[in-house]
Amino acid sequence: MAMARPHAVQVAPYTPEELARYDAIVQRYARHVYNIAYRMTGNDADARDLSQEAFVRVYRALRRVEPGTPLESWLYRIVSNLYIDVLRKRPRSRVESLDVPLTTPRGDLLRELPDVEANPELIFEREQVDGAIQRVLGVLSPDLRMVVVLSDIEGLSYEEIATSLRVPLGTVKSRLHRARQSLQQMLRPYLEMRRGGWAT
Repeated sequence: MAMARPHAVQVAPYTPEELARYDAIVQRYARHVYNIAYRMTGNDADARDLSQEAFVRVYRALRRVEPGTPLESWLYRIVSNLYIDVLRKRPRSRVESLDVPLTTPRGDLLRELPDVEANPELIFEREQVDGAIQRVLGVLSPDLRMVVVLSDIEGLSYEEIATSLRVPLGTVKSRLHRARQSLQQMLRPYLEMRRGGWAT
């Protein structure tokens, strides 16, 4: 994922060595930051915006970052905080199922969304696997979603999650337990379909 240097950010001019270090940070962490942002937001556009803003913050703080320091926890915390800020600013929206017909003055209309993918196998894989996971992640509260994404998708330890989110270790364990229980319950129909060979 390409990230441009945020030239509009007001900071003292960086040396070529500092700019090279920033570029190296972006190159190393861009995919991880985007993946976290995507799992939290559930869509590409918001994930890209969140990732871009995260690296703007890295750019601003570049001189406070020790060269060679692992930045995963710091970046995960930035993305998590940005996501929470987005949720606070976003007006509450009404969620409607795409499976329910749209009522119009001329009667009910089925909602049909075109798919631009040409490969049926990729469509099937995305809808049945990634789509199911993303749908159930979207149902979780942001607090629960963040811990399960950091633990079960990004592979962070409890201690790393506690550090990233600045919450006690016990809070991480409690949230993760609740998140996994909810996910297991919501994914049960999907798992049963998969065991049955997608017969339904």
